[in-house]
This record gives sequence, C-alpha cells and structure tokens, in this order.
Amino acid sequence: MVQTTLPFDGVAVNKSITYCSAESFCAVLKNFQDFGTVTNVESKNGIDYFVNEFWTARQRKANRIHEISYRACFKPQLPRFFISRLTHQDDIVYDPFMGRGTTPIEAALHNRIPYGNDTNPLSRALTEPRINPPSLLQIAKRLQEIPWSNFTEYEFDDLLVFYHPDTLCQIEGLRNWLINRQKSNQLDRVDKWIRMVAINRLTGHSPGFFSVYTLPPNQAVSVARQEKINRNRNQRPEPKDIAALILKKSKRLLSSNAQPLASRHLLLTKQAHETQEIPAQSVALTVTSPPFLDTVNYEYDNWLRCWFLGVDAKSVKISQLKNVDDWTKFIAATLTELARLTRMGGYVAFEVGEVRYGEIKLEDLVIEAAGGLNFKILGVMINQQNFTKTSNVWGIDNNAMGTNSNRIVIFQRI
Repeated sequence: MVQTTLPFDGVAVNKSITYCSAESFCAVLKNFQDFGTVTNVESKNGIDYFVNEFWTARQRKANRIHEISYRACFKPQLPRFFISRLTHQDDIVYDPFMGRGTTPIEAALHNRIPYGNDTNPLSRALTEPRINPPSLLQIAKRLQEIPWSNFTEYEFDDLLVFYHPDTLCQIEGLRNWLINRQKSNQLDRVDKWIRMVAINRLTGHSPGFFSVYTLPPNQAVSVARQEKINRNRNQRPEPKDIAALILKKSKRLLSSNAQPLASRHLLLTKQAHETQEIPAQSVALTVTSPPFLDTVNYEYDNWLRCWFLGVDAKSVKISQLKNVDDWTKFIAATLTELARLTRMGGYVAFEVGEVRYGEIKLEDLVIEAAGGLNFKILGVMINQQNFTKTSNVWGIDNNAMGTNSNRIVIFQRI
C-alpha cells in the first residue's frame, strides 16, 4: 500500500489515501463504515454485492469546476472513490462515455492523466476547457475583445421564443464568431472556455441563463413546447447581457481553491468500441456509465447546444437501445475494447444505476456481456443514497420512482 496527499473537495488538504490491491479494496468495501453504517455483503451466483452509503449528501459539495449540467451524469464523488483508492499519480484514468466529463476532470484534479471519449462532439466541447482552464483574467480580457457591437442581426427567428431579439443577436454573433475562429484554426483554450460556458447558459430556469424561464439547462425543450410555457406563464423574453453572464458563471466554476491541470490528456469523439488511438494495456482505471435502456433522449435534450456548436444533432450516432439483447451486445463490444486497453491488474468500474423501477438489473447484463473476456469480477458495489428533503418535495423517496442508488460492477483485468 502507498499513501499520498491529494486535493479533496477542491481544497488541498493533508488527507491520506490508501491505494489498494484487489483483495484489500474488497476488504475496504466490506468494512466501510465512515458514515455510521456497516456494509451489507450479499452473494448472488457467486458474486459479492457490497451495499452501503459510500458517499453521502454532505459530500456532494465537490469542486465547482464540475457544475455543468448534463442529463444522466453521476456525481464527482463516484469516480473519486475509485481514483483515490485504485490509481497512483500519473496513471491514466478513462471514461468511454464521458458525457459532461466528470471522470476526466476528477482525474485531472487528482494529478492523473485524463482520457475520455464520447460519440457526441458536445461532450468534448464541455470537457476539454475544464481539464486545463484559463485564468479568469484571460477570460475577461477575451470577452472584452469580442466585437459585440457588430452583432446586430439574427437569422433563426424561431428562437425568439427563448430570447429577446437583442439577446438573440448577441448569441448568434458569438456563435458565428467562434465557428469562424475554429475554421481558421484560431480557436484557443480561452475561446473554448467561453464556448463551453455559453453552451451551458443557453437555456434555464433562473436569471443566470440567456433565455426566458424554461426547463433546467440539461433539457432544452422544443420551440412549440416553449411557446406553450410562455403562454402559461404570461412571459416574454427580456434582454440579457451575454458577456456578463459568461463571466459570472466563469467566476463560479473557477472559485474552488484547486484547479485541474492536465498537461497530458486524450479526448476522442468515437464509438466506445472503436478507440484505436488508445494504446493497448495503457489504462489503469476506467470509471464510466453507459447509455441506459432508452431512458434519456440525448438528441432531443441537446438540440440547442448542438446548434450553438455548429453540429447537426441528428447526425450524432448516440446509442439509444430499447431491446435488452441489443443493449447487452453494445456493452459486450465496449467491454471487449476495455479489455484491450486496460493494463494488467487495472480496473473497470461500470456504473449502471437503476432503470424501469428496478425491474431490470443492468448489472446482470453487464456481467453477462463480460463473459469470455480477461476480466475478473470483484463484485457489485451499491451506493445506497438516502434521498434529501429536496428530493421528497419532488415526490421521490426510497420506495417510489427515481434512481436511489448507484450500481457499479467492478472488474479487474487479468
């Protein structure tokens, strides 16, 4: 075992983390009682299930660099739990379905080498600026350099259901300015940061967003749906200061004491089973969560973000599988690729949550999909999270609808 000092919750503290072998890691899960509860260990078909509250609501205050909305993303505490115990400094940590980039960013915060992949180019646009962010001074200076006064026309008038005409001029002007800089190879990390924040601020349910009141920012409604919201609320879009809102959100994202610094990284926009750019047996740990059984419509949710990025959302080949057999084959192809790129003795933590009110146990399908591969199943870790008062306000409790646990299949490459 090796001990080191790592940043925790975004603040550099003298906190000792113990790196575990497979056997000692399982022992940690069995004996884990940091928050007053003892792990319940059950066995099913020869596989151990470790059930406990391995991170709590108190720990949800993570580094603010993570505060970018994206549907079906897990909390930073999940990858941190594995990164801190199963990897060393400068190890490669990977996520083939990186979404908003939680695993790569958490890896960068812990001085690991972040690797990530997602078939949606939006994912890289949200992740890359935050694994090595610019300074607030650089962001403010670039915002002043953008020719806002030249942005006086708009083309997409159907978007006026979301934005005041002056605001839409600014949004379209910024969008075109960024796209042109990308085409001319002038887009630098400050531009990418501004683009990332703008994507995150496009629509939302508070004054901090560019739009009139709508659904939370991880789910962009259709134009027709927004027209109905506007009628029901008797609301009209008001003008917004785009540059000021981008700077305000940037201050928030960069307000934690520790920031990621990834001098080395690899981010891909590929299918999860086609990542030849990653060398064989190079990855120490994969922490990921695949698309579930057609529970989230990523194309519908992200159509406006993709528009701002200059991407046709319909062209993005996101797997949305309803059939159990098709989903299992999809996972098998992904695990086959992970078996290739994971180093000997390395780990895969495969989070599958809960779907269809627990009627289908996706961990069973993941275990089935791993059959014949060079993986040893260490067990299934179930982080049983008690819902907060806020959750109960929304009508969700541990006996009702909603995901109330993380279900994580843990493999070791042999």
